[in-house]
Order: sequence, then structure tokens, then C-alpha cells
Amino acid sequence: MLDKALNGKFDIEEARLLFGEMYATAVAGDGTVEAQSVMLAVGGELGGGAALLRLAALLSLNQLLSDEWKFGVRTYVVRDRYYYIATHGENATKLKRFLAVTVPSAGGEYLSEKFNEFMKETRVEVRVDENSMRRTEKGHVAADLTLSEAGVAVKYNIYLRDNAIELQLRSSDRGRVELAARLLRLAGVTVEVKKEGGTDRWYVYAATDMLAAGREELRDAIAKIVGEAAARGWVDASRAELWLEKLGKGRVLKEGWPKYEVRLAKGAFRVRFSSTSPDSIVREAQRLRDMGFEEGRHFSVKMPEEDRYGYVSILREGLAYAAWLSVYGKDEQQRKLAAEFVEYILQRAKEEGDDVYRKAEEIVKEGKARGILKLEGFEGVVEVGGSEHVVKVIDGGAEVEEGEGGRKLLRIKITAEVDRVLRDYTITYSRRRAGNAAVGYAYARADREADAERFSAVIKALTGEEPKVYRMKDGKIKIECYEGHLEGFMRYTELADVIARWLEETGRR
Repeated sequence: MLDKALNGKFDIEEARLLFGEMYATAVAGDGTVEAQSVMLAVGGELGGGAALLRLAALLSLNQLLSDEWKFGVRTYVVRDRYYYIATHGENATKLKRFLAVTVPSAGGEYLSEKFNEFMKETRVEVRVDENSMRRTEKGHVAADLTLSEAGVAVKYNIYLRDNAIELQLRSSDRGRVELAARLLRLAGVTVEVKKEGGTDRWYVYAATDMLAAGREELRDAIAKIVGEAAARGWVDASRAELWLEKLGKGRVLKEGWPKYEVRLAKGAFRVRFSSTSPDSIVREAQRLRDMGFEEGRHFSVKMPEEDRYGYVSILREGLAYAAWLSVYGKDEQQRKLAAEFVEYILQRAKEEGDDVYRKAEEIVKEGKARGILKLEGFEGVVEVGGSEHVVKVIDGGAEVEEGEGGRKLLRIKITAEVDRVLRDYTITYSRRRAGNAAVGYAYARADREADAERFSAVIKALTGEEPKVYRMKDGKIKIECYEGHLEGFMRYTELADVIARWLEETGRR
């Protein structure tokens, strides 16, 4: 194929893309990708011959590339039968940028973790043909915009409609459209390849909000088109100003995040990315895993079927966990990614209205507060029953047990000294009532009012909220806590994780 392309008997660009996809897949299986190298291992009885053929193919590929993108390659022999074909330094960077464009159409993340290293090197170039600006028959503005990387380029049409900026490319060549989508993704715009109904044509499409989620270079190029159109009087000035504001600051604070739906559904907070593309769903789920999320605990996935929408849904616990990671993540990269995600969700929530934003803020605040304190050594003074009580916590923990009917119960156990009286205190939470509310109970004997008051002092000291205390018909004293108390308990390292798991497993939304 490469030889035919060199001799004008096969399309050069198609040959480069097909070879790149093949080589990227080979590296995914039998290679390594590091910051300064890309290496493919070849072995077996025919290892030498196979290595020679691959080396010859890479040299042929180089002849199809411009001088700017040609890269050096070396072979290494290991134990006679094993060979490494490798590029290093700037040569590796060139190869990685080329492979980032040619990996399979979903962008690579779903196929191999190694592809993520290719993506890190991308520097998509954006060009606007200033002479291409024109008016359409319907009076709209049109212009040509080109994205390129590693010598591979695609030209798109930009339209300034009455209410939106639109970017699109249509073609009967699906491979061309897949390439166009791949370059857009590398530029930070999440798009999908779709088929025009009842035809053999394919297309990619992105509108204002999607484009404003792209990288700065792309936003600046589109802003240049908008500004020039406004200067010529082709676009209403107020509409142009709104578009420029969006493009200037970006729709999202983390470039490249797709558009998540953030809203309240029957009072429950919902964050969801929907798509008919299995590749997009898989890619987004992998992004969340890379951030440290666990499927089932922090997010759920439903794959699309027969052109119907699937989704990645962030659970309430997921947003709270992202907020926690933004402060206590294992390294700076994880903390940064989580912080950007949280800021993005808060921004989307604000756009949906005050009620949605307040709920999002509440969840984020709860997440950041988790595990910041320790029970052991805690000391506090609180007023309960008209008297001050000195509380000193010795130890504590939480566990989930199975109760009657298979219900999961949460037991929180605290060993504390209240007014120099040492006791073990246990409160048991379960799901109760029609709203599936989390309610916790503890009991004291009728003649132990002092114990009940000390128990209340422990709860108030740790959570900031005093529990409800009732005397029952049989004379027993009942101490009752609610979800607000749980939020307070979750500030403690010894309790936070178990409480969070219990809330998710028992259906809190």
C-alpha cells in the first residue's frame, strides 16, 4: 500500500491514515509508550524478518510525510530472537502526534491506555481562510476553517446563523468524516459521526456551546470570524457580543469536557451525559475512571441500543467524591482534574437556575468537608438541656450490618467521656418512611435521663446539631437523628467512607 502510494497508484493521505491506525494498534498490543519514546517489540522465530519488514514500512511512511514530520527510528536486538523498533526524544514526539490522528475512530481512549500518551502530545493547528468569508443565499455568514495535526488537515464550514454558530462537514466518504471528528476531539470538541437519514452521506456537527468547550486556539479562530462579520455589519452587534463572551471564557472551565445535563428531577440532583454513540459513552466512562471514580458507586453507565440514547450518569455520591478529591486527591494531577470537573458542574448548575445551583453547592460543600477531622482526641463543650457538657472522644467507627428482612443497617459507635463519665454510645441508622429517609435511633432506660443527655451532648458536639429526644409510652427514652446529623458525622475520617457507601447502597439520591 505504501509503495503504491509512493508511485501514485494509491491515495497518499488514505495510505498514511491506514498505516497509522495499524501501527498504533500494534503498539497498543506489543509496545510501550513513554514520555520520550515509542517502542514496538517483535519476537519469535521470524522476529528478525518481521522487524525488518516493519522498519522498511516505517521508512516508506517517512517518504510520504513532509520534511517537518519525518522522524528517525532505530532497531535493537535483545537475546538474538527479540527486536525493538523505537523512536526517542523529538522523533518520538512526532510519531506520537501522527499516531494521535490515526488511531481508531473513537479517539483511542477506549482501546488502550497507551493511546492516552499519544493524545498528550497533540497540538492541533487552527487556520481561518480570511478570503473565504461570504454571505449565503439565506443571508447567513459562512467561512472556511481548517484543523491540522502532523500534516493531516481537514477543512470545515463555519456558519453564523440567526441564533447559533455552527461547524459542520458532510461527505459520502465516511473515513473522511471520521477523521474530521477525530481532529475536532483533539481540539477539545466532543462530536459524533452521524448518518444523514435515508442517504449514503455522513456528517459531523457542533454548535455554539460545543465549540465554546474547545481549546483556546479553536475558540480564538471562531471569535475572529465572528468579529470580522460584526465589523462588516453582517451580524447583529448584540448577538456577536454574546457569542464572543461565550468563546472568550469557554462554555466549560475544563477544555474538552462534553456537555453534561445538570438539573433537578423530582427533587433529586442529576448530572448526565447522553449520546447515541457507544464510543462516546465508553470514552466518557473511562475519563471518570481515570479521575478515580468507581462505576456503581460514583457513576452508572447505560450503553446505547439501536440508535437510542445511552448515558453516563454521575451519582450524588460521585459529585461529593469529586469535591473531596479536589482537596484530598492522591496527587496534584488528580486534584486539578477533580477541581476542574467540580467547577464545570457548578457552572452548568448555575446556568440551570438558583435551585439547581444551591443543591450542587450543598453536595460540593458536603464532599469537601468529608474526613477532615478525626474522632480520636476530639474535645468540645456544648449546651444541652440548659447545661454545659464537656465531651472528649476516645474512639469511634462505623459498620454496615444486615437487619430483619435483609435491610442494611448503619451502626455508628462512639466511645466518649462526657463530664468525666466514660460510656460507649451506639446509634443505628436505617431507611424509613415513604421518602426512604435515613433515620437513626438510640434508646436509654427510663431511669437513665442523664445518660440520654450525655448521648445528646456527644451527637451535638460532633455534628453541630442536637438530636430529638422523646419519652415513649413504655418509659424508654428515644434519641432520634436524621440525615443532617449524618452529614456532620461524615466530617470524620473514621466514619466518612462507611457512611457514604451505606447511603449509596441503600438508595439515597
